[in-house]
Amino acid sequence: MKRSSLILLLTIVALVLLVAGFFAPLFTMSKFFIFNNTVSLYSVLYDLWDEHYFGLFIIIMSFSVLFPMIKIVMMFYLQMAPSASRQRHKKLINVLELVGKWSMLDVFVVAILLVAIKLGPMADVTVHYGVYVFSSAIIIMMLVSRYICKAR
Repeated sequence: MKRSSLILLLTIVALVLLVAGFFAPLFTMSKFFIFNNTVSLYSVLYDLWDEHYFGLFIIIMSFSVLFPMIKIVMMFYLQMAPSASRQRHKKLINVLELVGKWSMLDVFVVAILLVAIKLGPMADVTVHYGVYVFSSAIIIMMLVSRYICKAR
């Protein structure tokens, strides 16, 4: 398998994992051993919008959905359009590196949220596979974008 095919395959895997991570359950929070609430990224965004927390909605939507999706689209473009001008590729790679610097912020936010909830004496958190799916997508995207940026 050629390197470019492998990079393209990893980009597709990252896209699938990313989309699955949006809807997969991230964790279940139990309060007072009675109330349970299972949370996904989609449900968090829906609840923030529904409760009119637009500022927080925009922040989480930007860093957890838009930046990763922009990064994926750029990685696909850079792999599929090798005939583009060298100058244009250089600009896109610079943008990709800039977006890449923000790509782990969403995983960091989820980790901080889990730690904050775990510290509460009346709450218990059970982590679900969505955290691992979403984190895997971000890590694969980081590795692929790093390879693309170094190879060009």
